[in-house]
Amino acid sequence: MQPDINALSVFALVAEEKSFRAAAERMGVTRSAVSQTIRRLEETIGIALVSRTTRSVALTEAGKRLYANAAPALREMRGAIEAVANIHGQARGKLTLAVSSIAESFLSGPLLAAFLEENPEVTLHVTVTDEEFDIVAEGFDAGVRLGEVIAQDMIAVAVSGEQRQLAVASPDYLERFGTPNHPSELASRRCIGWRRDANVAPYRWEFEEKGRAFSVAVADTVTTTDMALMIKLASAGAGISFGMEDSFRTSIARGELVPILQDFCPRFPGFFLYYPSRRNMAPKLRALVEHLRRVAG
Repeated sequence: MQPDINALSVFALVAEEKSFRAAAERMGVTRSAVSQTIRRLEETIGIALVSRTTRSVALTEAGKRLYANAAPALREMRGAIEAVANIHGQARGKLTLAVSSIAESFLSGPLLAAFLEENPEVTLHVTVTDEEFDIVAEGFDAGVRLGEVIAQDMIAVAVSGEQRQLAVASPDYLERFGTPNHPSELASRRCIGWRRDANVAPYRWEFEEKGRAFSVAVADTVTTTDMALMIKLASAGAGISFGMEDSFRTSIARGELVPILQDFCPRFPGFFLYYPSRRNMAPKLRALVEHLRRVAG
């Protein structure tokens, strides 16, 4: 009995996604094709691997054991195939990146457009997400995050200069309600806050005074997962907002927003492309790293 390696790969995707539909979307095939592949694998092995319901997919005990043993081997096989494909050293293939939504300089367009112009055989898949996860376990080639949240065992390459967060409000709001002189005053102001998702507490606004860092839990009139909506609401006078200076830069330049409390907003290391240390880095990733270093230089 020799199970199909391709079927094992499909099974691993289903196990990771916990969904036939999501696995099918990642592979670019139909849900029924994934379901049939899993069924054939179960028939070959002679035991159920997946417990199916109308709403969810879960692994059986046998499925959990198979995934635990097969997933590392599948990753090694993919790495071995990639290493052979990379012998000629030409950058080609799909490069998958997980990028923070607030990495404005990286996501602005020109940087990645120039990279693709230099490397026409590379295709990019950029997932914009603020979820924190293991990029290796999730199958990404690299990620872009603020330096302070990147694990120390990762290789990191700067993709921006120093950053800072700012509190901002519209001129109309400040004229009507006045300008706060200290972050502690924000507790009694209309504020527009950010949260990663509906089940997570709103982000606490971070400041610094005389070298001491502190945070403020503001009374949010609005919370949202969308920075663009925060900017629109703040520009319309709905309240004070807080976020990366780069995100507000255009609105500040147009006079739609005004920075406030700047003495309490220190600078810190910016965004970095990060990836695991590898003896044989894929040419597609090496090409991106070299491009970023040239741009930064």
